[in-house]
Amino acid sequence: MQTINQKKGRWTLKQVIFLAIIAIFFGFIYEAWSFAYYALAATPLKAVANDATIGVWLMAGPLAGVLLQRIGASTLGELLAATIEMLLFSSWGVGVLISGLIQGIGSELGFTLTGYKNWGRLGLTLSVITSTLVTFCYDLFASGYAQYSLSFLLVLFCVRLISIAFFSGVLVYWIKLLVEKSGLIK
Repeated sequence: MQTINQKKGRWTLKQVIFLAIIAIFFGFIYEAWSFAYYALAATPLKAVANDATIGVWLMAGPLAGVLLQRIGASTLGELLAATIEMLLFSSWGVGVLISGLIQGIGSELGFTLTGYKNWGRLGLTLSVITSTLVTFCYDLFASGYAQYSLSFLLVLFCVRLISIAFFSGVLVYWIKLLVEKSGLIK
């Protein structure tokens, strides 16, 4: 089992720089990904566009968590990536900071449930589940999902879970393996 690497709660300069790189990289990815969202929203699949594309917008948090293995890394990574996205003139404006915070907390909760002792598949799986639950609950109110029928809510939830599982679970895990193999983080 992987355990937390805490040295009196202090972040090293290397960790801070790596967090900044993750945030900047994903800030640009997030802004570019908005075009995929709008392309999907312009089709008859508009109703599921948010849930089908949300997985990409959740990648910075779990990636920061699994690579840096620090308490708060997921929340900070997601929030900082959202800040970069906003500074790139996101069409959602300052609202992306709220989304980034909600998404980061959702991701962080998965690692919290392991007591910050598992940064591998279990931690990522729990992160996927908690991210899905937290962001879906947020969208029930913020995006008006509460107005939908129960059967349609179930469809949206399943689409969201699949999106988050693939992008923020499987892809993040593969990226983690590649980074570990490269020796960038030791």
